[in-house]
Amino acid sequence: MMPVLKPSIWVYALIRRAEIGAAFAALVRKGDPDGGAVLVKVCTLDGQAILYRPIRNFDGERVWLPKGPICEREIDQLIGKRVKTDPDVWVVEIEDKQGRHFLSEPVEAQ
Repeated sequence: MMPVLKPSIWVYALIRRAEIGAAFAALVRKGDPDGGAVLVKVCTLDGQAILYRPIRNFDGERVWLPKGPICEREIDQLIGKRVKTDPDVWVVEIEDKQGRHFLSEPVEAQ
């Protein structure tokens, strides 16, 4: 299994990658620096959003499961529920009219 970056490093790399792609990205909730899960909310600036949550596949690689596009308010409610049950969770928000999430580009070492 490949080494995994700490969320405290990984989220800032994702934010930087989105900014390089001319999207707005921000850390809206800081979680546990060493092991919190990361949720990524992508707003398409039309009232809709997609929430991406990670799971590991059989090879140990991170895979992102999308929820949406649905009303942004519903995504915020889902995030709120997750925060109540997992106080270590990180939340990154990306605003991009094209709905790009920048998650398929490797941030971790190959």
